[in-house]
Amino acid sequence: MSLNVPCPTCKKSVLWDKSSEFRPFCSKRCQLIDLGDWADESHKITQPMQSHEPLTEEMIDAMEEQFLQHNKFFVEPE
Repeated sequence: MSLNVPCPTCKKSVLWDKSSEFRPFCSKRCQLIDLGDWADESHKITQPMQSHEPLTEEMIDAMEEQFLQHNKFFVEPE
């Protein structure tokens, strides 16, 4: 069973599959538009985190590593 989701930027239907390189976005362009919206604070998280467990340095490092693995456009070229 395949799942289609709307692109958060342009609402075009996107197949949620490993073959969809930019999912949930339909393209690199839509992905970068969304990133720009976060950068200029058009998007922001307005509610505090619901977890009662304080974040440790190890937890933050693990989240950062996972994020960088899935978002290669933040990694400096070697």
